[in-house]
Amino acid sequence: KMAATMKKTVAVEDVNVTFEDQKKINTFARNTNRMTEFKDEIEAKKKSLQNLQDASDDLMMAEDDTLLVPYQIGDVFISHTQEETQEMLEAAKEQLQQEIKDLEGKVSAIQQVLGDLKVQLYAKFGNNINLEADES
Repeated sequence: KMAATMKKTVAVEDVNVTFEDQKKINTFARNTNRMTEFKDEIEAKKKSLQNLQDASDDLMMAEDDTLLVPYQIGDVFISHTQEETQEMLEAAKEQLQQEIKDLEGKVSAIQQVLGDLKVQLYAKFGNNINLEADES
């Protein structure tokens, strides 16, 4: 987690924290949390994508292409031909890839905002503020 925190050390010169500064610090913290959530979501979607790819690969290995394949939709399994199931897997993979791409775009936009805020906040507070990720 990243934290925007004022360091406890006494500054050589006292820097006044204005309402605008506080808004920037809060925006930084909020965006950092959103970015972490998006990154977690991306990881989960990548795992789902890998599971779909594995299922697709397993399906291609099947010898008997007349067998019906159960495919889960919501809470129920519906049997389809291998070809239909393969098409459904491809559609699901494309959907996930698009969702991952969208989330990566959001992360990129947030990183831009955070970069701008870092420049502004470090310019004013120097070493008195810590905007780096906690390595815990």
